[in-house]
Amino acid sequence: MPKLTPMRGSILIVEDDESLNRLISKKLRGKGFRVDSVRSGEEAERLLKEKGYEVSLLDIKLLDMSGLDLLRRMAPLTNTKFIVITGYGDVNTAVEAMKAGASDFIQKPFSFEILEVSINKAIKERRLEEENRALKSFLFDRDHEIIFDTKSPKFRKTLEMVENVARSDINVLIRGETGTGKEIIARYIHRLSERREKPFIVVDCSAIPEHLFESELFGHERGAYTGATQRKLGLVELANGGTLFLDEIGEIPLTMQSKLLRFVETRSFRRIGGLREIKVDVRIVSATNRDLNDMVRRGEFRSDLLYRINTVELEIPPLRERKEDIPLLAEVFLRKFKKRIKPETVRLLMSYHWPGNIRELRNAIERASLMSKGEYVDEHLCFPHPSDRELCLENVFSGMPSLKELELLYIDFLYRKLGSVDRVAEALGCSRRTVFRKLKELRERNGELKGTSLTGGAPDVN
Repeated sequence: MPKLTPMRGSILIVEDDESLNRLISKKLRGKGFRVDSVRSGEEAERLLKEKGYEVSLLDIKLLDMSGLDLLRRMAPLTNTKFIVITGYGDVNTAVEAMKAGASDFIQKPFSFEILEVSINKAIKERRLEEENRALKSFLFDRDHEIIFDTKSPKFRKTLEMVENVARSDINVLIRGETGTGKEIIARYIHRLSERREKPFIVVDCSAIPEHLFESELFGHERGAYTGATQRKLGLVELANGGTLFLDEIGEIPLTMQSKLLRFVETRSFRRIGGLREIKVDVRIVSATNRDLNDMVRRGEFRSDLLYRINTVELEIPPLRERKEDIPLLAEVFLRKFKKRIKPETVRLLMSYHWPGNIRELRNAIERASLMSKGEYVDEHLCFPHPSDRELCLENVFSGMPSLKELELLYIDFLYRKLGSVDRVAEALGCSRRTVFRKLKELRERNGELKGTSLTGGAPDVN
């Protein structure tokens, strides 16, 4: 088994066997984890309420109570991930533990490497959940405001179609240029549907390498190939009961389209290396900025797959075709920064072509808001044609921003361009935690936090 690099985190060990308790504590501290250990359920409950931990290793048999009883009581009250460890385990006990909220179940005797894999997986899941809650508040709620107000007859017609199709389970294809808000519309469909309380899972078809596509989509079994040291659930399986959003579906490799077609037709699949057919209940919403009919003619996209995914087709108009909404959108973006814009500048905004659509408008206004020291952002607005690049740079740098301001501005730009913390961290060659901290700092500078923490809390960045 390859050497593991643990994710430093906080762990509470709840184990009645004193020697095993000491042994596990010593090994985990040696790996860099922050560890507390107890032998009784009562003390564990107190520490879980007072401190909170990322992971708790919980024995079934404790000095004063059943570990399962403690798990049932505490799992709904904390974000801690519980890994149940016992020497008295059987299938029924494992099922009871998972139903009560355990993230994993390990039976004694076990190897420390297996325990370490389970801990790292639990910590990663917990931090991703927290980050998703925080970033959902940070980004999606802003975009959600844009949807409901429009003066554009064309966009109003699109929204009426969205509301009509949302309550059914038919497959939807959303077409529109880059930056028009296809994912926002997909999320809106999900929120209006009966599946709103279930997962909304995004598959970014343009970001998944071809050789990993099947594994990402359908998952794999342990030992399916070299490096598959444990079972992995695919995005399709994680979406069970909810909505599967296939973003930029035109980028799916031709070799994968037949397998996707079978899934779209049957809602069933097999994990790589698996023999069992798994059936899921998902609603499929797809999006593309490409002409799929033209791709079909060129042999780049399967016609039968296209027929399956576009039972209903929604077209999002580009911003240049709904210019009457530009003043409203500008006001929404400026509101977050408590800034203003002059009427004559709004008229300039409405005269521009906006090839990057709403995303370009938002970036321009938020960049100007960040650079502006006063109430108005007009002099820092920059939305040039390519030939005006030098003038644009002059406008950006005219306020002589500090290196810190430029750093935050660039990270903000990358996040909006790349769409995820992971991809920004990869582009910058830094950790995800650093990117998250910078985004939080940017939000605090713009007065959006008012001294409070992000919803759901941020990852440990200390």
